[in-house]
Parts: sequence; C-alpha cells; structure tokens
Amino acid sequence: MIKKLLALSISLAFSSAPALVHAEGNISTGKTKAASCAGCHGEDGNSMGSTFPKLAGQHAGYLVKQLQAFKNGSRNAPMMAPLAMGLDDKSVEDIAAYYASQRISTNDLPILPFDDDDEDEDEIDTEKRAEEQKAELNNLIAIGSDLYRNGNLKTDVSACIACHGPYGEGNKPASFPTLKGQHADYLIKALTDFKNGARSNIPDNMMHMIAKKMTNKEIQAVSYHISMLK
Repeated sequence: MIKKLLALSISLAFSSAPALVHAEGNISTGKTKAASCAGCHGEDGNSMGSTFPKLAGQHAGYLVKQLQAFKNGSRNAPMMAPLAMGLDDKSVEDIAAYYASQRISTNDLPILPFDDDDEDEDEIDTEKRAEEQKAELNNLIAIGSDLYRNGNLKTDVSACIACHGPYGEGNKPASFPTLKGQHADYLIKALTDFKNGARSNIPDNMMHMIAKKMTNKEIQAVSYHISMLK
C-alpha cells in the first residue's frame, strides 16, 4: 500500500513540476513585505498562536500556490483573501522566499485538557489524573505515528508519509507542504476542514478524500505526532 502511494507521489511530482516552475523571490525584499503578516504568523514565520499556521521553513512553491488560491477564491479564507488580493505576483514570490528561508521552531508536548469532573478532586486524585493523561497522550502520539507511516488499511486511509515524507519534510517539486513542527491545533483544524469539505483546493480533492475517512481521534492523534516531528 505504502509503495503504491509513494509511486503515486513521485508520479504527481514529475507530472506537476512544469506547472509549478516560477521565478524565485527575493528573501530580503520578502522580509520587508512580510512585516504586515507578523501579527498572526510571527516575525520569522513562527506564529505564537496555535491556530495560526507556522510558515517558517515551508516550501516557497507551496506558499505561492496558497497565496494565489486566497487571491482567486479557490481557497475560502475571509481573513486571508483581502490581504492576498493586495499582493502582486512578485510580492507573493518574495514573501514566500523569505518564509521558506526561515527555520521552523519546535513544539512542547501537547497538553490534554482536564475534564470538568476533575475540578473538585483533591491533590492526590489530580496527580493520578495527570499520570493518566500523560499515558493517554503517549498513546495518542503512538497511534498518530502508526497512522502517519502506515495509514489505516481497514478504512482505506492513506499513509501521510507517501506525500509528506518520513520526517514531515514534504515534497518540494510537487509542492506538497512540509508539516514537521506545525502547531497541533492548526493541523487538527486543517484536517477537520478537509474532512467537512470546508477546504478542498487540492487537485482531485486528495486531502478531502483522505480526511473524510478519518475519525476525530485519528485526526487528533496524527496532528499530535506531526507537531512533534523535527
């Protein structure tokens, strides 16, 4: 199964390459132009808010593709659309080049929220619950790691590794995004949007077809795993 998906990924990369060729942007100019993006995405592309995606280290071709999608409306994003529409093609390339040149930051382990029923527990019970949640978190990350590398044959969920690489580095020629070190909360939202059809600008709705077969637990688990990749 994985071999087939890898073959598909390579095939898509070569078949798509001619359409993805574009002039490389200017990093120095891009830094200046990206100043208005810092409020949400951070000065160096490492956003502080976990619902805003990190852009640092992302493939320039992917960033160009997404900004163009915001501009032409093929990716629905009320917040990003007006900003992207104000950028000419050269500015898009410059900003993409700047963020691609930056290093993505690492994340701390995700923290599972306590249940409301735990609020009145004494200190001993709270400590016990913390240990239980630590075990639950480790189990979720393990599930996510297996799903990322092997998929789910029973439900026909494809392995993420086929397109996004063993370490979440993505596929630059095919403009498949790098995922390593991305915020777990953002990944959960993105996968949920793909699952619900709120976001499906990928050719042939590839991510939509994958995500719609995933359970909410699988989305959470694989997002936690990816957020820990370095």
